Amino acid sequence: MKITYLGHAAFSIEAHGKTLLVDPFISANPLAKDIDINTLEADYILLTHAHGDHILDTEAIAKRTGATIISNFEIVEYYEKKDIKGHPMNLGGTWQFDFGKIHMVNAIHSSVFPDGTYGGNPAGYVLETSHHKVYIAGDTALTNDMKLIPMMLGEIDLSILPVGDNFTMGIDSAI
Repeated sequence: MKITYLGHAAFSIEAHGKTLLVDPFISANPLAKDIDINTLEADYILLTHAHGDHILDTEAIAKRTGATIISNFEIVEYYEKKDIKGHPMNLGGTWQFDFGKIHMVNAIHSSVFPDGTYGGNPAGYVLETSHHKVYIAGDTALTNDMKLIPMMLGEIDLSILPVGDNFTMGIDSAI
């Protein structure tokens, strides 16, 4: 597995010959100013919620690459109306993909598209491959549900947590 930080909450994850983009906020992201979205590859795009600073480049990348969006029902439905493939999930669900399993877990945040469309419940994910388990919290507050994740799924190898401290938990909560 190879994980590349793209700035803000965006990551590229390569697993079992597939590429997942997580929350692709690239083109307006100062931390990603040197990344051309037309060079990014994606088989899947994993979205934690519908805020613009997590979905900005989703449509352009998905249409160019043919990537499948993995997210909650409302987000997938929104993009399917734009002729973009999706795999809807909901909190507590698990699905086996060709790169590994995705477990959709709770996040405490809000979720609305920039145009005002309801974005469903925010989520975190555990990506489980044959060798690794990575927890992607998405934007969230600290929650007791986080204790359940290793109890249910076993040891987590890497946790990717938000630490903004205004719209999400801060560094003290993350530690």
